[in-house]
Amino acid sequence: METFRGSAPEPPDGGQPLRDASPLLIACALGIEKLALRSGGRGHGGPAPATVLRTGMGPQSAEKSLRRALADPAAAAAAVVASGFCAGLAPGMHPGDLVVADETRLGDRVTRCTDAARLVAAVARAVPGRTVHTGPLTGSDHVVRGLERAELRASGALAVDMESAATLGAALAAGPRPVAAVRVVVDAPEHELVRISTVRGGISAFRVLRSVVPAFFEWHRSLLLPRR
Repeated sequence: METFRGSAPEPPDGGQPLRDASPLLIACALGIEKLALRSGGRGHGGPAPATVLRTGMGPQSAEKSLRRALADPAAAAAAVVASGFCAGLAPGMHPGDLVVADETRLGDRVTRCTDAARLVAAVARAVPGRTVHTGPLTGSDHVVRGLERAELRASGALAVDMESAATLGAALAAGPRPVAAVRVVVDAPEHELVRISTVRGGISAFRVLRSVVPAFFEWHRSLLLPRR
């Protein structure tokens, strides 16, 4: 795991800095995703420590890694963002588009994401000019192609990946906390990819993933500010 540290957020309207800020844990599956997230976090420290956790591929690995990470007292109250790449399900999606989930689904388990609208706004500011989609992000234990992709789209899902739903489910099972999922599309109905690392769309998605990291810190910081 890679940890970044930032300063406490500025107090609203003067006064004392906010204290006891919970840390932020950013979970991903692949080494290339971790590289993008780690490099994107350099110089953008949030109000509390942020950790990039590589869980490994698939829902079981994600769930196991989250349970282990959140068992550490230093991370027990962490806000959790599931991030990395995904497959878009909606016609018209392109590699490099972003998906901000308002909920994740895995079987009959639905997890609502925290302050998704605020995160969408932060993502749009972080990567101006990129298309940001919002909707349900569904989970799978395998790569989804062809007819199965159409069936998932018919269920109302906007995109699919193998770890986000399991990650957020495990995070909430360990205790109440803010959770979110932000994914970058690497393949879509009209742009199916086979190898992320060897295609132009994959390179573009890597750059977008690296650029979106400051939005996670902005979202996290907003959760720590008093509501009016």
